Amino acid sequence: MAVVPAVAVVLFFAYLRLSWTYPLNSDSANIELMAWDMLHGNVLLHGWSMSDVSFYTTELPQYALLEAVLGLSPGTAHVAAAMTYTLVVVVAMLLAKGRTSGAEALAGVLLVAGIMLAPQLGTGIFALVLSVGHIGTAVPVMLTWLLIDRARPRWYVPLAVSAMLAWTLIADSLVLVVGVAPLGAVCGVRAARAGWHARSGGAAAVRRALATRWYELSLAGAGLAAVVVSWAIDRTLRAMGGYQLHGVPYALAGWAPLGRHLQLTAEGLLALFGADFVGARGANLLFAVVHLAGVALALWAMALVLRRFFTGAGLIDQVLWVAVVLNVALYLPSTLVTLLNSRELAVVLPFAAVLTARALAGWRPPAAAPAAVLTAALAVVAAGYALGLAIEELHPSQPPANARLAAWLVRHHLTDGLGGYWEAGIVTVDSGRQVRIRALAPNLERYTWESKDSWYDPERDHADFLVTDSASGFFNHWEPAHDAVLARFGPPVRTYHVGQYTVYVWDKALNVK
Repeated sequence: MAVVPAVAVVLFFAYLRLSWTYPLNSDSANIELMAWDMLHGNVLLHGWSMSDVSFYTTELPQYALLEAVLGLSPGTAHVAAAMTYTLVVVVAMLLAKGRTSGAEALAGVLLVAGIMLAPQLGTGIFALVLSVGHIGTAVPVMLTWLLIDRARPRWYVPLAVSAMLAWTLIADSLVLVVGVAPLGAVCGVRAARAGWHARSGGAAAVRRALATRWYELSLAGAGLAAVVVSWAIDRTLRAMGGYQLHGVPYALAGWAPLGRHLQLTAEGLLALFGADFVGARGANLLFAVVHLAGVALALWAMALVLRRFFTGAGLIDQVLWVAVVLNVALYLPSTLVTLLNSRELAVVLPFAAVLTARALAGWRPPAAAPAAVLTAALAVVAAGYALGLAIEELHPSQPPANARLAAWLVRHHLTDGLGGYWEAGIVTVDSGRQVRIRALAPNLERYTWESKDSWYDPERDHADFLVTDSASGFFNHWEPAHDAVLARFGPPVRTYHVGQYTVYVWDKALNVK
């Protein structure tokens, strides 16, 4: 345990360097702006329309504390992201250890650390070490599992579990899928099985059997209580004038795209494990192939836990297994499936890594496969993971998205403007709020995703320019169209073309509904 803090420091700086290999975008920038507002007194985030996830009790306080020290800048978001993934790895290591000790405990810790060691450049970095997403939710959820795993059955443990789940559920409704539902289902099944086996003894025997399962029933009830408590707190925050949330855009896609969804989901999971070999070449292909070892171990562990699910699997192992399966099963048929949306599956990596460590750490090879051979093979794979991480560290840093635009606007003293979502938040943060761009929807009305009411108040903000981006790709969707801009605001007095950007400037304030 004395080594863990030193390991955490090393991992933090490694992940901070990796975070800079992917350009920061407006999603993270808007989280920074929310946290900045919170830091400066708007604790309830009055007037804010968030995304479908609030992060109110998780990342937002973290960002606010970091901004108090580091200020509002792209670097702060990278520091926060690296800190989050470091915490995920460290907590996963502690949970992987379980109640074991000695060589078995060490093997479990090394397995989970190895599987999670080197996120893959591109989608892997975006989902795990940059994007403010569900990977951060894994920390409090795994701390909850750690409490259940380490604590003795006492009346106060379910109370603590309920409080921890409710706290996290306020921040992220995914906790229903990867926390509350798995815990309730597993504990309910364990209690039901006890009652079923006692049924031959009559109703009294069934009641006695259920009484012996009071702890599991209490944990299931704790999950349900967490839902009620989080709902009550959420309603209270709204009544007090707090932030507003969008609904989760979950819908079933039907049967037609299922094949494509299977492909994208598989590729996304491979990317999370560092093993996405699709389109990879050279060293990147070798990196991905080596990481297939982690995928194989995780699948093996899932199969082992399934085989003994009702005949000896531990409570936490069962919960982790159900959480992984449920997360993937709900994601696969939905309209959310894209490669970048693999972040919706981010908790699968730490959960599956912990499950792998707990299922395989005590495994002994048959006589035909000497332990020395297996150890050597794993050592080679671990060396490959470490080498891959070292090579990734050499990858050049990427400036924030639209950094060229931010610098140009500052030089030309254009301070208040409008633009597409992906130009807005990131330019505001990258310029240190010297330039403030507010997001517009394609219909030129206020874009309500991660924005604040006062930004569109004509008495407080006087936008006199509008910027569009002509580049292709996901991060340039939802751009205001040229004809719509002229029809709505009239002809500009000046038009600038800055690379892929077009900047329209008026001599009047641009009012937005």
